[in-house]
Parts: sequence; structure tokens; C-alpha cells
Amino acid sequence: MLETGRGSLPFALVHGEPLVAAAAWATGEAGIQLVDLGTEWPYLVDAGVPFVLHDPLCPLTPPAFLAACVAHAAGRSVVTAGVRPVTDTVKALHDDRVGATHDRADLLQVVSPVVLPATVVAALDGLPTTELAALVAVLAERFPVETLEAPAEARRVADESDLRVLEALTAPG
Repeated sequence: MLETGRGSLPFALVHGEPLVAAAAWATGEAGIQLVDLGTEWPYLVDAGVPFVLHDPLCPLTPPAFLAACVAHAAGRSVVTAGVRPVTDTVKALHDDRVGATHDRADLLQVVSPVVLPATVVAALDGLPTTELAALVAVLAERFPVETLEAPAEARRVADESDLRVLEALTAPG
């Protein structure tokens, strides 16, 4: 669970529960064993299982999607990243000038989880970063990476207004 370096937002409430608790619950429901972020890397290598990074800023990622990503990573021996389509307009920036609009069809937002198969865990000395998008980019330089489109509930929240949108999206019927 990646709550370090994310400010106080992982402890904000979604449907009355802290984001970090909601994410931990989903991880447990998916059958994923939680390990402390301070766990020594050799222990993870010796475990010989996929290593799952789940960001509590994607607190309502469904357990079934987490489990599907783990199965995909293990079955294909590839780094597997949950992604969402980009819906915002994204502009290029050249020096201090706004440039052309990027085609959203070519863009993806990394969400949770990012799953490293056991072979990748064994090939690393540790995590190069805990920022998921940067991690995927670094790992893609050395290992095959495949993406799975995450459901809307897995969207990332950046602030309280995003959290209110997520709650509205996932409100019980």
C-alpha cells in the first residue's frame, strides 16, 4: 500500500472510510497479501510471487480487477499496469508557450495496480520509485509491460473534489 509521500489525502474519507482502509480492504478481498513498504527486498524475491503496488489514491479499485491484474502478470510474466483513458485536454508546452493538443487516444493514465511478476522482482535490487506512472516508464525500459483498462471505480483522486466525484460515481443505488 503506497501511502507514503501522498500527503494527507490517503486518510480522507470515501463513503465514510479512509482511502487507505478502502484500498487495503480491496487488496485483502482480492487475495493479495499486504506487506509493509519497508519490507526488505530479498524477502520479496524469496517469496517468489508477484509484487502488487496499490495506491490508496485509487481507493475503490475493485478486488476482481486487482486479482485479474495479478493473474495476468503471473500468467504472462509481464509487468501489468491498470490504466484509464485520458479524458482531459492535454496541450504540449514549449518553453513557456502552449502548443498543440495531444490526441487523447494515444494517452493513458496509470492507476492501480501495478503488478511485477516474480521474475521481474528477482531481476531488481528494489523499487526505483513508488510513483506508479514513473515506475511503469522505468520498468518498460527493461521488461515487457502490458496494460489492462481499469473500471471507472479505479479512477485516481488528486484532491477532495476528485474524491466527491468518485463517491458520486460509486454511490449505492
